[in-house]
Amino acid sequence: KFGAFTGEISPIMLSELGCSYVICGHSERRDIFNENNEIIAKKVLSIIDEKMTPILCVGENEKDIKEGKALLKIKTQIESVFSKISKNEKIIPVVAYEPVWAIGTGKSATPEYAQKIAQNIRNYIANIHGETYAESVRILYGGSVNSLNISDFIKEKDIDGALIGGASLDTAKFKEIYNKVILTQGV
Repeated sequence: KFGAFTGEISPIMLSELGCSYVICGHSERRDIFNENNEIIAKKVLSIIDEKMTPILCVGENEKDIKEGKALLKIKTQIESVFSKISKNEKIIPVVAYEPVWAIGTGKSATPEYAQKIAQNIRNYIANIHGETYAESVRILYGGSVNSLNISDFIKEKDIDGALIGGASLDTAKFKEIYNKVILTQGV
């Protein structure tokens, strides 16, 4: 929380700026900055301590899929965080399933594949804190989300929304995604 950590951002600073949500565990942080599950769990707990909601990113890469280890990797990512959070904590993390192989590539998982992963995520959380708690966790899909595929993702039972990456940097693209969500949900 305190100290000379040049280049890092303290959750206290984010809280003072009025942030409500903070992304943790994004694949870039895991891969480029070597943040492991233990570091990410500490960050999540620190964010909760500052009364903000963490968005925990989890996902597999192509190698994990080829080796048949995709679900194991995601299970480990989920358990390393949720096992350290009290079931009675008022702030419940959001989980963003982001297949690493899809981020920024223009490729996305199929809605059925993303649903399978989201369902497993919910089951992993239920094994730790029970089904009621697991149902209260919002699970987002992220990975080359666009206006052409958003409707299919949010129709899936265990996908509660999307974490928009590159498309959020283009106002017109982001507005198209937003409008598709509104149409799909009938709001």
